[in-house]
Amino acid sequence: MTLQKSNIPPRRAQKKRRIWPWLLLFFCFAAAAIGGALFASSSLLDKPIEHAIDDGLLTAKDKSTIMIMGVDERDDDVGRSDTLMVASIDPKKNQASLLSVPRDTRVKIKGHGFDKVNAAYAYGKERLTQDTVENLLGVNIDHYVIINTKSFAKIIDALGGIDIDVPKRMYYEDPWDDDGGLIIDFRPGMQHMDGAKAITYVRYRDEEGDLGRIRRQQDFIKACLDKMVSPAIIPKLPTIIREVMDSIQTDLSFRQLLEFAGTLKESKQNGLKTDMVPGRPLYIDGISYWIPDLTQLRSTVADTLDVTMSAKVRHRLEQDAREYENSIPANASEVPASDTSIGRSTESTKKHKAADSTAKKRSEQREDNAEEKKRSKSSASDNRSGRDAADNDTGSSRESTPAAPDRSVPSRSAAPAKTQ
Repeated sequence: MTLQKSNIPPRRAQKKRRIWPWLLLFFCFAAAAIGGALFASSSLLDKPIEHAIDDGLLTAKDKSTIMIMGVDERDDDVGRSDTLMVASIDPKKNQASLLSVPRDTRVKIKGHGFDKVNAAYAYGKERLTQDTVENLLGVNIDHYVIINTKSFAKIIDALGGIDIDVPKRMYYEDPWDDDGGLIIDFRPGMQHMDGAKAITYVRYRDEEGDLGRIRRQQDFIKACLDKMVSPAIIPKLPTIIREVMDSIQTDLSFRQLLEFAGTLKESKQNGLKTDMVPGRPLYIDGISYWIPDLTQLRSTVADTLDVTMSAKVRHRLEQDAREYENSIPANASEVPASDTSIGRSTESTKKHKAADSTAKKRSEQREDNAEEKKRSKSSASDNRSGRDAADNDTGSSRESTPAAPDRSVPSRSAAPAKTQ
């Protein structure tokens, strides 16, 4: 039996279609779209749930507020916040501002009454410090970052050091420092600082007090931003942040820290704004404090955050300002010039110089008036003496009051009598 050949043409061999490149390309586009959507809505703007409560504090909608603390912790001490700043970040406009809070600022600490703001960390760590700063500024703070001295050095070293222009000669020596002795020694001019040197620079205090140190710290942060925008550092930022995450304490995620650093970097081109809590130094029970101007402070914060104060917020501001002023004892006094622990703000220094200049001008004016009055009396006395001498020469019987003779014109009575 023979098989008949089929008239059906054989099926052509087809090449297998490789669809995985197209799938890979699709997933790449999808991932890029998702990533773009995620970063278009910055995670820094995610607000904690408790901020939804209207508690009379300002809440920025399109900005994020981050409290940054430099903590000086020792083995036998709980530590205190040595440096305290609040950053306002606008990730959409790539703008940022830094508000420094002097560590001697007199504030009300919940459960402990009025004390210096740096004591809040010793009483209740970052949570109580954040609560205290929120009540001082009248604004909700979204996140916090805590950096101790060792972490600070590691961050600066990770950036490869910082170049900063030292404004003047700086020298300080403390052989009793807990770390085995402290020597701060800088010459004026541009200096390259590693982490160890940078710590001593930002901690240095002189006759300008804590306020002078704050100004140098703000300049140092600007120098750090200069380094961050350098071509050699930009591609390394994710790696640097990953390295230092283990050295800091924060409630920010890695992505949020990356956005934070990126916004700070971009804000350098837009102009990083720096400010300090306005106020004045004051002595209370022999201790020097920085007394904040709450009205000016909260108005400045509202302007920075582009937030309009509601009636409830204004009412709380008035209550807080009134309570604060009433809490200052009647025996409080001005800080003497010999106490340079706090220093004076630039505005305060200008006012003091203006007052000194005005007092000096008034003193000089009083001296000029006294001299003019003295000359007037002398001139009047000389005139009377001349008139009396003339009366005596003409035989007048009027008595004259003795007076010093006018040295410029000889008196007639002094002329020799003529002989006959």
